[in-house]
Amino acid sequence: MTQQNTDERPGVAAAVVVHEGRVLMVRRRVSEGELSWQFPAGKVEPGEEREDAAVRETQEETGLTVAAMKLLGERVHPKTGRLMSYTACQILGGTAHVADTEELAELAWVAHGEIPEYVPYGLFQPVQEYLDAALTS
Repeated sequence: MTQQNTDERPGVAAAVVVHEGRVLMVRRRVSEGELSWQFPAGKVEPGEEREDAAVRETQEETGLTVAAMKLLGERVHPKTGRLMSYTACQILGGTAHVADTEELAELAWVAHGEIPEYVPYGLFQPVQEYLDAALTS
């Protein structure tokens, strides 16, 4: 009996960074299918916790130092088939910029009402619920 093994490719950890009423989004140089704009994210390294990977990837991609606050959820992404985890993060220091110029084309601080322009296919429900609360309070 065969079963799909999601461990063949490492999981991907995404950081949901909210600051001053906006959420940080990055645009990759190479889109993953329909995914152009997304949260700072990258592969979870062997032995690394998902939350730690989200923190590390945010630093590598955007230059921001963040702290993991809460794991929002996990799913197999419907567009990429990758195991994704989403962690709410808080900024500790730094200024967001394109730190990884090989991976990222640009970044943006996106207001709640602008999210559908960046992610027209919708967000993972627990992430959407978190942003609904964090960006409209």
